[in-house]
Amino acid sequence: MTLEGLAVGGLFAVAGAAAERLASVWPADEAHGRPFGLRTIVLAVVSGMAAAGIATRSELPAWATATHLALLALLLVLTATDLEQRRLPHLVLDPLIVLAALFVPFNPAVEPLDALIGAGAAVAFLGALALVRGGLALGDLYLVAPIGLLLGWPAIFTALFVAAFLAAGTSLVLLAVRRVGMRSYIPFGPFLVGGAVITLLFGNGVLAVVR
Repeated sequence: MTLEGLAVGGLFAVAGAAAERLASVWPADEAHGRPFGLRTIVLAVVSGMAAAGIATRSELPAWATATHLALLALLLVLTATDLEQRRLPHLVLDPLIVLAALFVPFNPAVEPLDALIGAGAAVAFLGALALVRGGLALGDLYLVAPIGLLLGWPAIFTALFVAAFLAAGTSLVLLAVRRVGMRSYIPFGPFLVGGAVITLLFGNGVLAVVR
């Protein structure tokens, strides 16, 4: 771990905690005022580790890595609001989509055509899944579009697989400890973000771990 990675990780640990605190009071119409607790600490630790990993493992130019981190910062806020309020506010979601779209022609890791195919395929896949099985919100379709632009084809499907794997595992654990019931709604946005970050860090090699 480099000094730069540690510094970035520390900064994003603070940002993760701040995002969780923000989500407890904003958007105000559905805020619950959750006090500082375990979720704050977990989001801070995970955020710091994700950012440190991206900063340390990235072989891209510094400006491209910085763009990845800027996108991660927006994804952290969306993760926190989805966990707390079951919503993905457009005030954060729209800038994420715009930044991801602007990054497409300059992304040194993904060809523009692959980025567009990745976004389109991801939205189509989740849209079809929502129609057939339900359990997904419209915000999830908006969220997966910039993730698809960032990762491109075919990496986006690695991210979706990891997201589904994380969601299934988490659901089983929550059911086992009786924190949720069979009909409880569990937001999928945080798992999409987790799948994107893991794919960004480890690429398609992550599939070998779960085979």
